[in-house]
Order: sequence, then structure tokens, then C-alpha cells
Amino acid sequence: MQPAEVYAWLTAIPNLGCDGFDTHVTASIIALSLWEAETGRLRPTDTIGLDGKNLVVLARETFPHAATVFARWESETASAPTEDEACLRELLRRNATHGSEFQCRLADMIARRCLRPNHLWQDLGLRNRQELGWLLLRHFEPLASKNRSDMKWKKFFYRTICRDEGFMLCSAPSCAECDDFDHCFGEEGGESLLAQTRRQADLRI
Repeated sequence: MQPAEVYAWLTAIPNLGCDGFDTHVTASIIALSLWEAETGRLRPTDTIGLDGKNLVVLARETFPHAATVFARWESETASAPTEDEACLRELLRRNATHGSEFQCRLADMIARRCLRPNHLWQDLGLRNRQELGWLLLRHFEPLASKNRSDMKWKKFFYRTICRDEGFMLCSAPSCAECDDFDHCFGEEGGESLLAQTRRQADLRI
């Protein structure tokens, strides 16, 4: 199934006990991750970043009508995080707005998806960068509120980690004097990956 089809299936039956935006975000991440797992012959737990037990709990809480499908992966482990991913998990969890279990799972999913090559909003399956900003301000407000210059989110995360660890990430004296300003602050446009994969599938028909 294409990511857009998985997203439609996950959100087909509204869950009155779950916030609509959080449902959208979770469905977007899972839909794209499941498609990548299928096409790359990987385990869903590897692309989503949660072990099977946490994935099943998330599905039961957010998409109860689809939970039985996720049960097949309940015993699966997730591949061990790289050092960079572990640092991202720790950073996000430490800055979770409420420290809820949902936010901890979201932190782990975002950290895993940060390893993908596109803009972060694309690799989360979101519609645009604005949705990513809403997501981070809602669930990781102490961290997101520090990105006052609107730096690209992946760059901002790694810069924050390096400053915490005492490393020098950039040799430029200031962002205003940098010759590669757009690398950190440039446009993050593009097409949603859910829409892109659907369009490509339509062209093959």
C-alpha cells in the first residue's frame, strides 16, 4: 500500500479520545515508515524507531480500529540507535513539554526519522514545514522556543547537542557572516512524501 493509502486507513475512523493533530502526525509518521519498511525489506520497528510493544500501545491508543494489524510486530525489537540518534532521543525527551508517554514515543520516532535524507517535515510525512513547527512547539516547547532564528530543525537539533557537549560545530564567527547561510537557514520547500509517492504510483498506472 502507498503511504497515502495507509494514512487514509489509519484515520478512517475518528478517535474521539485522541487529539486530531496528534492523530494526523502519528498517522503520517507511521504511514511513511511502513512504506519504507516494505520497499526496503526492513522491519517497521526499524523505520519507525519504536520497539514492537511501544508501537502496539501507540496504535491501540491512537488507532484502535487498526491495532490488531500492529499486533504482529509486538515481539519485534527496534535496531539499536546510532550515537547521533541516541543524542537526539535524549535531547527531545529532556525537552518534552509534559514528559508524557506519548511525547517520549514521539521523541524516539522523530530521532529515528531525523536519520533520513530529506527535510525533517518530509521524513515525518507531514504536509509542510509549518506543521513541524506546530508539532515541536506543542510537544517539545522548551527546545522549540529556542529556535528564534528559524534555523532548519535538523541543524538546530545537532547544534544544540554540540553546544551541550562543548563541541565547536561551526567555525563562522556569526551566522550573518557565514558564506553558507542557506545551508542552515534556507528555504525548506518541496512536496510532501506522502503526496509524492502517490503521484509516482499514479503515473505508473
